[in-house]
Amino acid sequence: MSAPIALYIHWPFCVSKCPYCDFNSHVRESVDQAQWRDALLADMAHEAGLTAGRRVSSIFFGGGTPSLMPPATVAALIEAAERHWGLTAECEITLEANPNSVEVANFAALASAGVNRVSIGIQALDDETLRFFGRAHSVDEGLAAIAAAQAHFARVSFDLITARPGQSLAEWQAELARALAFGTDHLSLYQLTIEPGTRFKTLFDRGEIILPDEDLSADLFAATAEQTAAAGLPAYEISNHARVGQESRHNLTYWRSGDYVGIGPGAHGRRNGIATERHKKPENWLAAIAGQGHGIKAERHLTPETRATEALLMGLRLREGVDLDHVAALSGVARDRLVDEAAVRRLAGHGLLSLTGPRLAVLPAGMLLLDAILPEVVALG
Repeated sequence: MSAPIALYIHWPFCVSKCPYCDFNSHVRESVDQAQWRDALLADMAHEAGLTAGRRVSSIFFGGGTPSLMPPATVAALIEAAERHWGLTAECEITLEANPNSVEVANFAALASAGVNRVSIGIQALDDETLRFFGRAHSVDEGLAAIAAAQAHFARVSFDLITARPGQSLAEWQAELARALAFGTDHLSLYQLTIEPGTRFKTLFDRGEIILPDEDLSADLFAATAEQTAAAGLPAYEISNHARVGQESRHNLTYWRSGDYVGIGPGAHGRRNGIATERHKKPENWLAAIAGQGHGIKAERHLTPETRATEALLMGLRLREGVDLDHVAALSGVARDRLVDEAAVRRLAGHGLLSLTGPRLAVLPAGMLLLDAILPEVVALG
């Protein structure tokens, strides 16, 4: 039987747009829920017809805010995936959620629908920062959401953003210690970045947002790695921390260059050596479903060099790194063409990389410099 695939389902709607967010999220006064359920089911059926004989190892409902989806729609999509492909015995089914009372009230129904893992957008554990981030919840609501999630789902993760304007190392260490005390088996801990096209970019360009300097950012990153490791949740990816066995299986499919199907507005996919991209604007995606039976905007065959480059850029985010022999076999590019060996030797000498047999990995000291390291190491254009 062919290797399993992952399934990503994008729900593009949010109650409001956060000022730091560059995801494909949209605010609409109303959503025709029946229309959207039927359209997502049609988009899924199209992909299923092109990936017959493969089972689904993970489903990820992302957004936007997929916890705004009616639980009945979530159930219908999971049931359709089971019908089209079949789910593996340990299939991980994750849904992203915001911690407000309306969405938390759906947790029991979402668990009954088949969701077995939830990822909550907490983002901060102080109310002033939550207001700065434009979040619609309070710290108390966030804590209630974590407790409710732990009562209903076997696996719970939540997000926090660090390297915020005015944040000190001591403040972050205290906040992270509090987060770790909740006992979840997974945390996603991101340093704040200023993305083009966001409200924060406008404020940053005006000098109204000032990020921590490089030294403080490095200290925050190092402290994060130290505290999470001490708590038994070491970093397995540059921004993700988990107990052994509790890593996000869906995201590991991306980082390990596995095939995945993406449906819904703006979703990307990789299947059978083909990259897929769907219409981004919700209305355009719906029109494509009505006109052609699926939401695809573009498909392109991936060249061997592109497949190799993607495998390296994604895999080197992981603590485990990449097996260069595997990348060569996957892509068809000879191993001696994959990386700049002189750059690897030089960076290894500085304690930033390791190369053991075919396995190349970025060491903890190199992770903060990953964006600078990758262009030096990856030899393919």
